[in-house]
Amino acid sequence: MTDARVLDAAPWLRSGPAARVLAVLNGDGEEARVVGGAVRNALLAAPIGDIDIATTALPDKVISRARAAGIKSVPTGIEHGTVTLVVEARPFEVTTLREDVETFGRKARVAFGRDWARDAERRDFTINGLSVDAAGVVHDHVGGLPDIAARRVRFIGDPARRIAEDYLRILRFFRIHASYGSGEPDRAGYLACISGFAGLAALSAERVRMEVMKLMIADGAAGAVTAMAEGGLLLPIFGSVFYTGPFAGMIAAERALGLEPNAIRRLGALAVAVTEDAKRLSGRLRLTNQETKKLDSMGHRWWRLGGMDEATARRRLYRLGAERYRDRLMLAWARSGGELDCPRWRELVTLPERWSVPKFPLKAADFAARGIAEGPALGQVLALAEDAWLAADFPAGESALEAIADHAVARFNRDHRP
Repeated sequence: MTDARVLDAAPWLRSGPAARVLAVLNGDGEEARVVGGAVRNALLAAPIGDIDIATTALPDKVISRARAAGIKSVPTGIEHGTVTLVVEARPFEVTTLREDVETFGRKARVAFGRDWARDAERRDFTINGLSVDAAGVVHDHVGGLPDIAARRVRFIGDPARRIAEDYLRILRFFRIHASYGSGEPDRAGYLACISGFAGLAALSAERVRMEVMKLMIADGAAGAVTAMAEGGLLLPIFGSVFYTGPFAGMIAAERALGLEPNAIRRLGALAVAVTEDAKRLSGRLRLTNQETKKLDSMGHRWWRLGGMDEATARRRLYRLGAERYRDRLMLAWARSGGELDCPRWRELVTLPERWSVPKFPLKAADFAARGIAEGPALGQVLALAEDAWLAADFPAGESALEAIADHAVARFNRDHRP
């Protein structure tokens, strides 16, 4: 199949670093085109990230042309035909056209070629199999343009074969659908993903993490995750119970508050009910220490937050800090079930925007003047005083603070009386 249209809204094709790379690689019997996600996103009027380029030129010719043009080249994957060219501090992966001779899971023995159709046919999804030349003409050898128009994510050729080439494509199918598709996932692709789920076990945690994190923040994440759950695909990933209702609730809460999607916060809603869940996810997805701590905090007694009054909420905010307070409370809100329009939840979550957390005003000197020397005793007295200050709702008056300090010292002396 071949079809073509002109991509008008792509100024980066006419000038700038990408246009310079194409100009260097085109001519003298060679052709270069932009391929993959940049073409897809340009057609969908979505933001464009990396710009990947395919060429008929062999890697050594790419390098020699780049050198002649004063462009830095890095042989990042030269055994597979990929050279990275750096123009104005921006990297462009340039890959020689290929066709698979034999595949071994995610690895493949490839032969370089000059056939654009064969190169497109070895890619994953039709909407990723498009290419655009320097004149802006979009070339479609796999039926990607009709699928772009329908926002349909469909494997190129036999879905089972595409998946067997790289089982990460199971996760990519749902992530790409969540990001660019509409309606239900393509039926043939969906069934092939379910049939091939055992292959997920062979994937590295790092590769799974990359796709899961992108899926979490996609616009259509709720529907895609529900489809994965119904197909039995979440258990092999998370290794335990998952919660699609709270996941959808977290997305709704973020949107109600005007917050940017947060992958870890959404992951917590989907797979964390207690702190042990955070530790399990950390190992399965190779989370960073900071990400693990965030999930651990979310899972720590979130169920105690729902019925808080304002005074209790202020104490929680003081202890947790704004970010951990908001994340844990949003988990409780997402898990409340059917209460996403409740004004009380919104009031509690937005407390950090309405109330500035004060600093504990009593210092070591206040207790040294009362006979408490530096050391463990001072730390214990300060903790007693801080607890009393919180219980009194953060008083700032001098007389109240004097009374709190006196009471803390008296209690410490009473509790530690010989």
